[in-house]
Amino acid sequence: MVHLGWVGGVVGLILATFISLHANTLIAKLHEFGGKRHIRYRDLAGFVYGPRAYYVAWVAQYVNLFMINVGYIMISGLALKAIYTTFRDDDAMKLPYFIAIAGFTYCLFAMCIPHLSALRVWLGVSTLLGLLYITTAVSLSLRDGAHANKIFTTIGASASLTFAFNTGMLPEIQATVRPPVVSNMMKALYFQFSVGVLPLYAVVFMGYWAYGNSTSHYLLNNVSGPAWLKTAANVSAFLQSVIAMHIFASPMFEYLDTAYGIRGSALAFRNVSFRIMVRGGYVALTTFVAAALPFIGDFMSLTGAISTFPLTFILANHMYLVANKQNLTSSEKLWHWLNVCFFGLMAATATVAALRLIAVHYKTYHIFANM
Repeated sequence: MVHLGWVGGVVGLILATFISLHANTLIAKLHEFGGKRHIRYRDLAGFVYGPRAYYVAWVAQYVNLFMINVGYIMISGLALKAIYTTFRDDDAMKLPYFIAIAGFTYCLFAMCIPHLSALRVWLGVSTLLGLLYITTAVSLSLRDGAHANKIFTTIGASASLTFAFNTGMLPEIQATVRPPVVSNMMKALYFQFSVGVLPLYAVVFMGYWAYGNSTSHYLLNNVSGPAWLKTAANVSAFLQSVIAMHIFASPMFEYLDTAYGIRGSALAFRNVSFRIMVRGGYVALTTFVAAALPFIGDFMSLTGAISTFPLTFILANHMYLVANKQNLTSSEKLWHWLNVCFFGLMAATATVAALRLIAVHYKTYHIFANM
């Protein structure tokens, strides 16, 4: 909203919702293609195009997921810093320190959760924590908004919008869905892109309504209110980010476990040692990137341009074309080709825009800056 203003922001979010739903629907419909289930995005791409596409999709997907992980570490660090500044108005503790603490905390969590299905009850905890954050942020923004000065600008931010809605790991998330597989995946998608987007809309619109272009990339930095309430919301944001990050780190962990033959009891000495060294190394790299790049949002825009656009929109439409070329009408083929061309152009344009923003901000901020 800061970059798009009211008209562009509202229209952009709604369009991104419907476009993302359409693209993910295509992937869901290909989940059972060619007489088999494809539980990884790269498996589907490899089945449709061949071995080379398998590796291209693998690289694009993991770049995307790595940046999501960096984003969660950044949010966790911002939440911890917000708790600190609520009670102490000094500069003794800087953002990189809090990001390091967040990374260490997540590392401990990753050691205890050997695989994605082991999250179970933690997903319910994550939901409750997310609701507490959303309720507090919206309520305090509503109270503050009656006195805020609202400024509007319109700047392109399409890659950030698509990054907000898409991860490129729909097959992995739905890998254990019960039959009928496609039907149940569609139900989940319809729920997510209707009821599921409402909390996102609430935070985005209320935050921008209250604070306009002065809105921080971490909304609770703007709100005023009781210290205990803001602290509770920040603690919720921190803990929820630690849990949610594991979802998007799990594909990388699963790949590493498979590549190095990790199997059997999660408590076996070899398996525990592997998690400590390999997962710890991955989290350390993620934490370093989050702490070193204070303008990480620009890199997420770049990631949206070079991986989210191709994975979610270009490949989804083209794979659907290839898989169903004998069953599509001419108008349907034209529609999917228009999507391929349009989002290819968008990806190229957004890449240039993101690189320009990175160059501009690189002159303003130094690495490990305290923001």
